[in-house]
Order: sequence, then structure tokens, then C-alpha cells
Amino acid sequence: MSGFEQHRDCVERALARARETGADAADAVLVEGDSLEARVRGTEIDFVSQAKERCLGVRALVRDASSGGLRSAIASTTDLSADTILETAAQAVALAQHTAPDPHAGLPEETPATGLPDLGLFDPSDRNVSVEARIEDARRAETAARAFDPRIENSEGSQASSHFSNVTYGHSNGFLESYESAFHSIHSIPIARENGSMQRDTWFSAGRCLRELEDPAAVGRQAAERALRRLGSRQIPTCEAPVIFDSGTAASLVAQLASCLSGYAVYRKASFLGESMGENIAAASVTLIDDGRKPGGLGSKPFDGEGLATRRNVLVEGGRLSSWLLDSYSGRKLGLPSTGNASRSAGSAPGVAATNLWIEPGEASLGDLVAETKRGLLVTELIGMGFNPVTGDYSRGAAGLWIENGEVAYPVEEITIAGNFLEMLRGIDGVGSEILWRGRIASPPLRIAAMQIAGA
Repeated sequence: MSGFEQHRDCVERALARARETGADAADAVLVEGDSLEARVRGTEIDFVSQAKERCLGVRALVRDASSGGLRSAIASTTDLSADTILETAAQAVALAQHTAPDPHAGLPEETPATGLPDLGLFDPSDRNVSVEARIEDARRAETAARAFDPRIENSEGSQASSHFSNVTYGHSNGFLESYESAFHSIHSIPIARENGSMQRDTWFSAGRCLRELEDPAAVGRQAAERALRRLGSRQIPTCEAPVIFDSGTAASLVAQLASCLSGYAVYRKASFLGESMGENIAAASVTLIDDGRKPGGLGSKPFDGEGLATRRNVLVEGGRLSSWLLDSYSGRKLGLPSTGNASRSAGSAPGVAATNLWIEPGEASLGDLVAETKRGLLVTELIGMGFNPVTGDYSRGAAGLWIENGEVAYPVEEITIAGNFLEMLRGIDGVGSEILWRGRIASPPLRIAAMQIAGA
């Protein structure tokens, strides 16, 4: 019996046992992960780690006779022996009988995913990657970073990792499917020193297949170059000026926007955009897309955490808010169908998460945005978590490069940028052409016409 067949057998056993012991409906997810990572610092191997884990989670849904709502609970186990699987399913049912009924709980009402596509989520040959090979990748990145310039005199290390996972999900309405995926990465964090100034920076490459990663030496050199350009950083006077977010920092803005588009945030009235459906919330140059079927995407999957087909959702089109991110539960709360964005781990109930989420690139390069900016800030690092999704207030520590007359003048640090998120979205007056995928969320560079910058 193959690995997937074994996993499906485990899920089927759990679902059958849940129904036998009183569940009106049930679902189960089995996740198996296999990972290895290595970090090199200087000439020494800092650490090597190899781990394998698997976990089965069972959710039982028990009908309340008086209200008609469903009581639900989850039990999980890392022991996949036959007896333990049966016991875990029965425990989920027993726990559910003690919870409050919820009229919105339940399995999806929509038709589950069928005809699952091959999304290129892993290369079978990468399964044979050795710890030694990943150590060598980390060593190459570290060596290249330190050799780039004499001012690179230390580092926090260079690290390479590979993670493989198998996901099997099924529910009592007849859905049972599996998929396999991988995630590989390499990053380097060198430290530069000159005239009493010491700075660090990083560069990172990620992909579903090893062949998609940047050359390790190139990663090290790029990280070193970024660290060097921060030497001699200074503060600037408090002012209001245009702010450009590079691809890496702009992605954090997209992630914060996504948190405000979650159906859970909307029905809980925890999003400043909760009453804005159909309204223009951003500049006309902003189109925000979530697509779980993007080939090779770092957030792609053929079905979501409830067995529904993932799909392409346009959340903001030409600045206009056009969709939330929904699973079945939040959709029912809002009177809307799921958008195929359910996400769950083995030990948790479904929630909402983006798949591959990005702002559509424009035509201007980052260099063009800088050249068009007479005086302003290019943000290359954000610090802290100063964002209130209820009010939209935004304030974060930052570092980057100061722009004068369309050119980078000098590095800056120990500053804070602030604004209201809605005003920031509407104030976007430049969308770059370069988009950098390091995870599920990405963005091209974004320029906001004016933000408050607190400095010296």
C-alpha cells in the first residue's frame, strides 16, 4: 500500500468511526511533513536539522435536537495505529456533545473539488536531496557573502532548507483526496562594518522545486550588497514625503490588507473595510488577486481546507473592493458562498487564509519610481507590528534609503512611518513592474504619495 493509500485508509477509518459513535457529519485531515535544514556561519556548520512528523485531526459535528444547530469539536493524534485512530474519532464526538450548537457550523454545501489539476507543487527528484547538498548550498551562500567585500566581516549565517508535505483530507459527504507539495529556500544574513557603523541585511530565495532557487552564491552576494548599502545610515528630520515600498516591504502591506478582507474579520466587525464592499478603497492602479491554482505558486493547492476547489478571486479591481476571502463558516455568517479559501491544520477548525495573493504589477520599474520622486523615502525594512485592522491606523519602524532629486542619496534608519491605511491605499500613485515571490503573498514596489515620517 502506497503512502497516499495508507493516509486515505486512516482518514476513512476516522470518518466511519465518527459516524458510528454519533456524529451527524465529520471531516478529517492527515498531514505528513518531512524537512531538513542546515545553517553555516563563517566556516562552521552552525546546525543541521532533519525531522519527520505526521498528525491526524478529526472534526465531529453533532446535531442539537432542540435548535437544529451543530455542535463541533476536534481531536488529533500523532499515533496512527488503528486503535488510536478509532479512539481519536470517538473522542471528537464525545467532546462535540459538550459544546454549544452553532447554526452556521457544518461541512460545505457547495460541490467538492473534482478533476484535480497538477499544479507543479514539487519535483519528485528533489525527494533525493541530501543533507550534505543543502549544507553545501548554505556554505556557498555564506562564502560568497563574506568574500564580496572586506567590510563584510561577520554574519548571522546562511541557511538552506527543504520541506515536503503530504495532505489528505476527507469528509463524510464523500470527498477524499490528497496532494503533495514541497518548499525549498536559501537565505543569507551578512553583517557589514565601517567607521564604527555596523549593519545587517538579508536576501532570500524560495521555490517549489530546487531548480527554481537562485544560485546560492548569488543569494550571498545580493545579501552582502544590501548590507553594505546601509553603512553610514542616519536619521532624517520629521517630515511628510512620498514613500516607496520595495517588493519585499510592499508584500507586508498586502498581507495586512488581506487580514482586513477575511470573512471572519468582517462579520466580527474587526475590519475597517467591513462596510466598504463595492466601494473604491484604493487607487485605480491597484488590482489585488488571490489565485490558489497558480502553477508552481507557493500558496497553491488543488483544494482548500474543506475540500472545495481553489480558484482565482479578484478581491480589488481597479481600486474597487469586489470580494472577501471566505470559507464556508464565514460565508454563511455573511450570506455568501465560500471563495475556496478555507485553511486548517490537523489540530484546528477551518479558518480563512490567502493562497497566492498579489497586486498586479505596473509598467514602471523600481528605478523609474525612484527617478520620478524628487524627495522621499525608499523603504527596505519594516520593524514592529503597528497596524490596527479595526481603525486602519498604521505606524511602523522603518529603514531604507533617502531620495533627493530622483536619486538615492544616503541610507536612513531609526525612523517611523505612519498614516491611515485607507488613505495609504488611495494614495498609491506608482505601482512597479517587479514582483518578488518568497511566500504566498507578493507585491511589486508601491509608491504612496505622502506619509508622515518621524525622525530626529
